[in-house]
Amino acid sequence: MSANEPIRAVKVSVTGRVQGVWFRDWTRQEANRYGLSGWVRNEPDRSVSAVLEGPPEKVEILLRALWSGPDLAEVRDVAARDIPAEGHSVFRILH
Repeated sequence: MSANEPIRAVKVSVTGRVQGVWFRDWTRQEANRYGLSGWVRNEPDRSVSAVLEGPPEKVEILLRALWSGPDLAEVRDVAARDIPAEGHSVFRILH
């Protein structure tokens, strides 16, 4: 991303059958595919949360893809809200 390129940052919560189905690894792969930075992690309530940062159109593509997720996932809801960019340089899985 260039310094002049607009950046969108969103905090996402994904609910449904999203743990134990490779959702975090799939999210990291998709984020890398679209050149996004941020993180993804499992939550104690069995949801998955993430921060996505990057070009607005690429963030939107991944937000839509989260509704499907990997093959074994059964997504019930994807809640996203815009946040100030945190300045992540890579996309990582948090434990």
